[in-house]
Amino acid sequence: MRKTQLFVLISVIGSAWLLSSCATTSPASAAAETPRITILYDAFGKDAAMTEDWGYAALVEINGKRILFDTGDDPAIFAKNVKAKGVDLTKLDFVVLSHRHGDHVSGVSYLLSENPKVKIYAPKDGLGGIFGSDITSKFYRKDEALSAEKRYYGGTPPEIIKLGTVFAGANIQLIDKTTELVPGITLIALVSDAPGTKELKELSLAINTADGLVLIVGCSHPGIEGIVAEAAKINPHVHFIAGGFHLVAAQDPAIEKIATTLHDTYKVDYIAPGHCTGEPTFAALQKTFGDHYLYAGLGTTLNLGANPHTASDRRASGVLDENDLRTYRTLIAQSDDRSEGGPEIVHLVQAK
Repeated sequence: MRKTQLFVLISVIGSAWLLSSCATTSPASAAAETPRITILYDAFGKDAAMTEDWGYAALVEINGKRILFDTGDDPAIFAKNVKAKGVDLTKLDFVVLSHRHGDHVSGVSYLLSENPKVKIYAPKDGLGGIFGSDITSKFYRKDEALSAEKRYYGGTPPEIIKLGTVFAGANIQLIDKTTELVPGITLIALVSDAPGTKELKELSLAINTADGLVLIVGCSHPGIEGIVAEAAKINPHVHFIAGGFHLVAAQDPAIEKIATTLHDTYKVDYIAPGHCTGEPTFAALQKTFGDHYLYAGLGTTLNLGANPHTASDRRASGVLDENDLRTYRTLIAQSDDRSEGGPEIVHLVQAK
């Protein structure tokens, strides 16, 4: 009898050990059981172990995947923040770089030092883009009357000319149009038409869930309304949006229009804005969405599901407190978004 009990005990322990071992064999299995988004880079927040800086990065754990969305503005700060949250960059399914601006991609050097072969999806920016590019050799005019030494490639160019990336050795796949990467996970590819960022391509991450569509945006240079309209083609029920809306210098009428459109037209369930959304827009969105507005400062973990919430609920205490506002204004004054925003943003940063 005692031998039988001992055998059963050993079998149970062995099975548990095997299960735990299997659970660490792939990045996907390392994803959190509760879908969640952790903010790793932004200019406001409450985690004293992390450094606030202008830029954006988030770890998205959802649908069995661990996805890094953008990498912030400074590799040292990105590294510090990643370590502060205990994030293992070697266990990623893939990375999304939303667009070419430095405050979203500068942490790639640290990422590659930790995970040099990770798959990175980035927008195809055309000839000479920082993520690399390729173009048909038909793009330039030929003159066959010239001697070979005066002609490109001696007069016999390759059919496709490949141009390099500033991220040497990175495993980058360029995305030129809206693409479903795996069932339920789509990259939305749009182009900005706004002054200062015309022709800039940007990727947004859309994940279909049982509760509706979860949408992560970097800077929304093509316009948050346009991105949500494209997302609604995947699933008209947009459940949750997080990230930067690029309304940091927008005037009140434009802000009110967008807040109303997101709430009333697209009927977005929950919203967790950050980065370049802007202080007046934070306030307007909280007023419009009420309890369905989630604070998303640096270090915040946003638990998703049917009723999204932050790990430490800040909704009742206001959008940003005085320390948040002071840091946010100081950092935006140093950012590229200030030069894009014009006199309105100068007035904003002077209100410290």
